[in-house]
Amino acid sequence: MVRELTDKNFDQETGSGVALTDFWATWCGPCRMQSPVIDELNEESDGSVNYFKMDVDANQATPSKFGIMSIPTLLVTKDGEVVDKLIGYHSKEQILSKLESHK
Repeated sequence: MVRELTDKNFDQETGSGVALTDFWATWCGPCRMQSPVIDELNEESDGSVNYFKMDVDANQATPSKFGIMSIPTLLVTKDGEVVDKLIGYHSKEQILSKLESHK
């Protein structure tokens, strides 16, 4: 199961290693399409990437900090630093391709 992040634990959870955070909201149609893809990636993960989700309605400070204006946005961080940002729906293959360059 993909872990939910909050404004309080975002920095701690994504501070080391490679992490992909799916910024989403319950009312967002493309987010509902993206979510199963993230779940599948998490289930198939070899542990080299940590997968997270953050509800932008319940947590507004972190999305604001990273300038997230559209959802879904997939933020890739490595050791706490942003290394990539994907805006809109992306296929499993597209996400894996992006992640490969940051492992």
